Amino acid sequence: MNEFLETEEEVLRMLKTVFDPEIPVNVYDLGLIYKIDIEGSVCTIDMTLTAPNCPAADFLVEDIRQKVGSVEGIETVEVKIVFEPEWTKDMMSEEAKLELGFL
Repeated sequence: MNEFLETEEEVLRMLKTVFDPEIPVNVYDLGLIYKIDIEGSVCTIDMTLTAPNCPAADFLVEDIRQKVGSVEGIETVEVKIVFEPEWTKDMMSEEAKLELGFL
């Protein structure tokens, strides 16, 4: 596997360790991660929140910065909070829906 794919896979693995303190599902499976862009040593992540006034927003952004920043080859992590498209439960993975009782 090439180095870029290994880095991308490790970033995804780290995102799956970031949990909203109020929801027992990681941000990736919740469908909150809209875009991951890796250019050199910079990883830019577009993410949304389940609600615009989410009290855990700062915690989630900092947790993502720390965990993704620990990936070998990543020196800078930029997290952009976006609200387009608006998040819905349909964006969750099947596992997340099952965990939260939506299936």
